[in-house]
Formats: sequence, C-alpha cells, structure tokens
Amino acid sequence: MLKDVLHLQTSRRAFIGSVGAMGIVAALAACSGPGSTTGANGAAGGSAGPVKTDGLITAGMSYPLSTGFDPMTTSAALTVAGNWHVLEGLVDLDPVTRTPYAALATSLPTQVDDTTWKATLRSGATFHDGSPVTIDDVVFSFTRVLDPANNSLYLGFLPFIDSVTAVDASTVQFKLKYAFSLFPTRISVVKIVPKALVTADQAAYDSLPVGSGPYKYVSATKDDKIVFERFDAYNGSRPALAAGMTWNLLSDASARVTAAQSGRVEAIEDVPYLDADGLAKTLTVDSVQSFGLLFMMFNCQVAPFDDKRVRQAFFYAIDMDKVINTALLGNATAATSFVPKDHPAYVEAKTVYSYDPAKAKQLLADAGVSNLAVTLLTTDTAWVKDVAPLIKESLDSVGIATTLDIGQSGGQYKKVDGGELQVMVAPGDPSVFGPDADLLLRWWFAGSVWPVSRYRWAGTPEFAEVTSLLNEAASATDDAAQKATWGQIYDIISENVPLYPLFHRKLPTAYDPAKVPGFKPLSITGLSFLDVGSTV
Repeated sequence: MLKDVLHLQTSRRAFIGSVGAMGIVAALAACSGPGSTTGANGAAGGSAGPVKTDGLITAGMSYPLSTGFDPMTTSAALTVAGNWHVLEGLVDLDPVTRTPYAALATSLPTQVDDTTWKATLRSGATFHDGSPVTIDDVVFSFTRVLDPANNSLYLGFLPFIDSVTAVDASTVQFKLKYAFSLFPTRISVVKIVPKALVTADQAAYDSLPVGSGPYKYVSATKDDKIVFERFDAYNGSRPALAAGMTWNLLSDASARVTAAQSGRVEAIEDVPYLDADGLAKTLTVDSVQSFGLLFMMFNCQVAPFDDKRVRQAFFYAIDMDKVINTALLGNATAATSFVPKDHPAYVEAKTVYSYDPAKAKQLLADAGVSNLAVTLLTTDTAWVKDVAPLIKESLDSVGIATTLDIGQSGGQYKKVDGGELQVMVAPGDPSVFGPDADLLLRWWFAGSVWPVSRYRWAGTPEFAEVTSLLNEAASATDDAAQKATWGQIYDIISENVPLYPLFHRKLPTAYDPAKVPGFKPLSITGLSFLDVGSTV
C-alpha cells in the first residue's frame, strides 16, 4: 500500500496563529515508486513494547561529519539535525510539523508595535555544564550572528533585525528595521549558546557544543558515530524519552540498508529508492514530499552562459521524465516553479520547462553558439550520481558535449568559489532552516555567497529587481499580496535561470515503529527523535 505523507510549510498566517499550539522543526516530488509501505515488523504487523526509561536509540545517518557544530556557522545536514536535540532557540520549529513552538521562551514572542517584539526566557533553564541560561546569553547569541565580522550563514535570514537588548533579567526586546510578519518563526534560526564557553574557546565549542536541550553531546567521531545522552536537568516541554542515542555515520547506502535489515539500527534516513521495497518487508518505509531539489546553476559572467538563451537551452534539453522515472523511480516532480505545487506559496512560474530538444537547439543557434563543450560539476550523493549520466545523455543529444566531474560536495564548491564553474548540478534544501518562501529564496538569491561568488549574477538589473521584490514581500502585511510578490520573483528567476530547480524530490525513511514509538519521518534532511521513546 502506498501512503504519501505530505509535510509542507504552513502559511504565514497559520504560523502566526499557532501561538497556543505546541509544535515539534524545519526541506520536497510525486511518486510512482514506494510512498509508504508497512512491513511485518511495522505498524501493521508488530506492536511496541513499553517505553524504557533507560532505553537507547540507534540510527543510521546518511551524511558524514564534515563540519563543526557551532549553530552560528554550521549548515551541514548531520550537525543541524544533531543540534535539534541539543540546542534551543527562543523559538524552535518542529521537525515533523514544521510549526513554531516556544522553546527557551515561555511563549511565542509578543508584538508591541509594528517594529518591536518581546520574548520572555524560560525560568530555571540551564546549560549542560550546569550554568544558568541568562538574558545575557540570549542577547550574545543574536548579536554574534548579526555581526558581519563573524560571517554567520544565518545573517542573511535576519535582515530585518535592528537591535536586540535585554529589558530585564528575563525579557529580551527586538527592534526591527521594518515590519516583518514572519518574525516569530524566523528567529528559530538562532540557537542560544553559553556566552562564557563560546568566548573562552570558540573552536572547542564548535567541536562539541553545550546547549540547553533535552539531549547533550557525549562524543562525535568522524566517519564513525555521534553519541548523545539524556540531560536530566532539562525543564522544557520536550524531555528526552530515551536515556541516550547513537547515530552511526553510514554514508555508504548499502551499509545503511544492511544496518536496518539486521536490526542494528532502528531507523535510517535517505533510503535508496531501489531498496525501498526490500526494506518494507520488515520495516515501515515512508517517502515524504519535500522542498529538497536538484538545481542547475551557471557562471553567468562567462560566455556563453552570460546569455540567458543558452541557460534556458540546458533546461529544455533535459528529458526530465526519463531522469525522474529511471533514476528516482518516480520519486520526484519536475519543477514548475521555485517551490513545489503543494507549497502554500506556490505560484506557477512564467516559464515552465519541458523536454523540447528542438527548442534547445534553436536557442543555442539564436545565441550564436555551436560545438559547445562543458564540464558539468556535480556531487557524489548517491541519488545525484544516479541522475547525472542521464542529464549528460540529454545534453549530449542536443550537441552540448558534456564531461561529468563528480566529487565530494566540499571539493566541488571549492572549484565553484575559485571561478572554475561552467555548469553545476547539485542538491539543495534550505528548508531545514525554515519553510517560508522568503527564507528559501534568500538562501540562494540574497547575500554575497551564491549570487556574487558562485553563479555571479548579482550585477544584473534582474537581480536588483529580485532584491527589491524580496524586501517588498518581507514587509507585506497581506498574505495574498506577499504571495503575489513572491510569484513575481519566481517569474524572473524562471526566465533567467542563473540557478533554478530541475525537480523537487521525496525523502524516503525506514524505521521500526515497535522499537521507536512516536517516530515520524521528515520532509527535510535528517532524523528527529524529539518525543520519541525506545523499547530496546
């Protein structure tokens, strides 16, 4: 039986209206392959035993430990997911429902006027080293992210904040540069850290941070595992239901599948599409709709990619139905806009690409381009490696001689940042940081990294218009007007395609609900064990 589980972002109004609701955090394609299948030991065939207070959760994670954990700088899928369990913001986003809930704050922030918000710190909250969480820690955590000298990846998500100050020992005030209705949700990107520890040794903190969440880090070993244990002094709304967790780092897909089949782990992320049916014989396998996409981007300062007709030709050249059905077994949907159709901010883009090799050839001819040879950079993520040869086949067929350069993500982006980019195809999912269209657009179309150093489109009139429209939408107070403005941005980027999605995919997860009662798969990269117990 197929069961499609859709967990896309709620509307801005729904976010704001959920002040009294407890949520749990933060990106994805239509399916002719397995959507959700329950096996013999799954929900339909097995029953969970009693949750053990000393139970342990063991999981298989798809991504390597390649960066530090500091929440000011990390954007790696593995460390971000780990931090959901260890660190808290004033507000956090539930990993499953993706609605905001008060974490270190006593409630969602209250609005004083159009540009002033306040939040109250949870009484008695302590960090894992036993020190109290103070308003000074809260102010410090925001100001370090907002300081351009710190090069925080999250600064670009907070352009509306003017100042953060302590009102008293339990209250923090935010002054905004302009009205921003998504404020209560957006501040979840900032996690509260202990000022004393971070200022004493930031490198040590980055290697294994101290937080105030329900779990604390015990160890993190590259290419091996991350170990957590319950933080008994946690006094928030989501106490750890297990005594500890071990996340085995199993980047190799076959090793991950074997670990799940043998019962060595209770859940794995990123199930290979080809293995879903086999795993479903003994486990529950869910494939969840996500924002997560495969994008194509170009160096827009280098001929002939400075001509949008050439960039468009690449999109018309790709047989997307063949790519999706062959490499992904139908677990993706070709892009018809920047966001997938089920996204609340979806508006069909002005330009929708379909497989049209004749049009691709004509666009190249109109641009005066012939005998084009390119190096196509891509990453070595398993499903991306399955897709890349089919993309090459399509490009070759319209006369674009394509050489694949497949490598680890870090190395490929060093090439991009060093100016070696012609064309790149890579996965991306900023929805782990938040689900609203403003955040998703700003990840790629604001700041100095992507538009300046990577696809190099920042000097164009079109980019200036995107920037203006982003700011217009951010300050909008009417849902319909905001959505319409985002639609204008989709139109611009769909026509110019400096960076644009090829498809949005589904994320398959396998787990044993009898062993991890309460577990639910996510529409974003990672696994969440908040509110999840263990019977083993």
